[in-house]
Amino acid sequence: MENAVRRSFVQSLGAKAASIAHPLGAALKLADTLRIGDRRHKISASRFLMGTQVTVVALHLSKDAAETAVASAFSEMERLTAIFDRHRPGTPVSELNETGKLSDVAPELLEVMGKAQAYYHHSNGTFDATVLPVLEMLQKNRAPKGRLMLSQSDLDDALALVGSGFVHVSKSGISFERSSMSVTLDGIGRGYIVDRASDLMAEFGVENHLITAGGDIRARGERAPGQPWIVAIESLSGKGGFPAVIRLKDSAVATSGGSEFYFDAERTRFHVPNPENAHFAPSHHGCQLSLSVVAPSVMEADALSTSAFAMNPKEALRFINGQKESECLIASASGVKLDSRNWEAQVGI
Repeated sequence: MENAVRRSFVQSLGAKAASIAHPLGAALKLADTLRIGDRRHKISASRFLMGTQVTVVALHLSKDAAETAVASAFSEMERLTAIFDRHRPGTPVSELNETGKLSDVAPELLEVMGKAQAYYHHSNGTFDATVLPVLEMLQKNRAPKGRLMLSQSDLDDALALVGSGFVHVSKSGISFERSSMSVTLDGIGRGYIVDRASDLMAEFGVENHLITAGGDIRARGERAPGQPWIVAIESLSGKGGFPAVIRLKDSAVATSGGSEFYFDAERTRFHVPNPENAHFAPSHHGCQLSLSVVAPSVMEADALSTSAFAMNPKEALRFINGQKESECLIASASGVKLDSRNWEAQVGI
């Protein structure tokens, strides 16, 4: 999976990643092993996966149990990445994009594709896994220091291949109605992978842990007895500070935006386009924004933040306020903040 440039940097306070000089070939490094005040061991490990640095922090009375759970979590994330990676030849998603159909589908891919279809309908088409042809067309014509030279016919051709309504997902397989369609699960797959790793750690009896993967964070249990995990969302201004410091317990946060990757100097086209026209929401123009969603799972937070970020802020707030057990914060580089109905009560410090 590609480096998720749509993510702003989200920090877990007090959890420093281990340094890996050659991440792709590095072995698992278990670092920062210590006994903390409540007599549990703290195990922290980092690895480069899914285009970003992934850090797992585990707390347990047994050092061996914590290390085993952390190692198993990384093995599971590697296994699942090999299913969803659209860049690597021979993966199920690569094969689907190349041939337009896939039978004997891995259950994990079938589940995520089904969820992607559900979010497509739930967001009225704002979340659309079939937007990849538009992204590839924009990347091909990218002009970061000038005007994007793009004909309307090229744009129309790419947009004609977008629409999850033309994707069929069933137990017998996945198929596209239109030739040359393709999907990217970058807006939901990473969240699913982190959730699965967290579930596996819990099965190993390590209930108290934190997994960070770029702007995706899953917090399980507590960082200390009676204390939730504390996560800070970094300012977009680049001058330090945090627009929000939040509490997480058995929940997740995902952030879209921040270090946006634009395809033109005028910033009218970028990497989270509206599936209908390849533009971003009009009110984002000229204003750097980040949108963070807190939800019960990373996959849900991931999909909701991706959906909401392609909307204008007022629409995004209405959308998130309509979700159960989800809250959001929209922050601009100038310091302006908008939040959902219960953001402060649910997660604020």
